[in-house]
Amino acid sequence: QVQLVESGGGLVQPGGSLRLSCAASGTTPNLYTMGWFRQAPGKQRELVAASTSSGSTGYAESVKGRFTISRDNAKNTVFLQMNSLKPEDTAVYYCYADSPIRRWGQGTQVTVSS
Repeated sequence: QVQLVESGGGLVQPGGSLRLSCAASGTTPNLYTMGWFRQAPGKQRELVAASTSSGSTGYAESVKGRFTISRDNAKNTVFLQMNSLKPEDTAVYYCYADSPIRRWGQGTQVTVSS
């Protein structure tokens, strides 16, 4: 089973940037779709970005043009580069891997505030 460990969350001002990392181990996560969900208080968990094993990527409309998902296959790590952050981006961000049963990272808090 794949294990996912997240890092990179924190507090950032509006307009700032943050880079989340999700390191995978156990199985071969590069063969599966990996991505990021987020969940804010009082809201349902929503898909933010995903990357397939073939290299296709997809983004939520709310983050298009601001967030970029990428992978480092050698390190079995998926990243989420978040630019032009807004207060509404505040949430706990969860990495996932469909391996093929979905596995989750522990979550990392992202807070965008002045």
